[in-house]
Amino acid sequence: MPENLTANVPEILQSIKTQHLFTLRLDVRPIIVIGATPAGFKRVGVVPGGVFEGERLTGVVLDGGSDWQTVRSDHSVLLDVRLNLKTDDDHLIAMTYRGLRAGEKEILQRIDAGEAVDPATYYFRTNAMFETASSKYGWLNNILALGVGSRNQKGVIYNLFEVL
Repeated sequence: MPENLTANVPEILQSIKTQHLFTLRLDVRPIIVIGATPAGFKRVGVVPGGVFEGERLTGVVLDGGSDWQTVRSDHSVLLDVRLNLKTDDDHLIAMTYRGLRAGEKEILQRIDAGEAVDPATYYFRTNAMFETASSKYGWLNNILALGVGSRNQKGVIYNLFEVL
């Protein structure tokens, strides 16, 4: 008879708790289409800037970030993003995240065409990690954040939540 794996599970392992970390708005230049490669259909979004705002940190996104995308055969998009953040008190933070944008083909095509699409009609989630040499923001080195996003004509907006 199989073992009951959920019996006697500590409370800390029964759910995921989060708290809002910050809201992030990214400006994205027109997508660079690399095309069909052996590893999938590749494209890149260059991020020239943006802003982030939260209770514990606020600042700007520095020019030079990029959003490497793989478009899968079902039209969903895998994201691999690298950004540099600068807090309003001049601390630098490297942010990386992977993500997934998925939904009905027609919805994803409308997003790619730059149309305004209700974010409730598609799935857009990310998992972020941070690196910094700052002692003030060093706590970021030891957290994982989950993001919920939406794509609009100018770029991307995420709400990121620290996993507690």
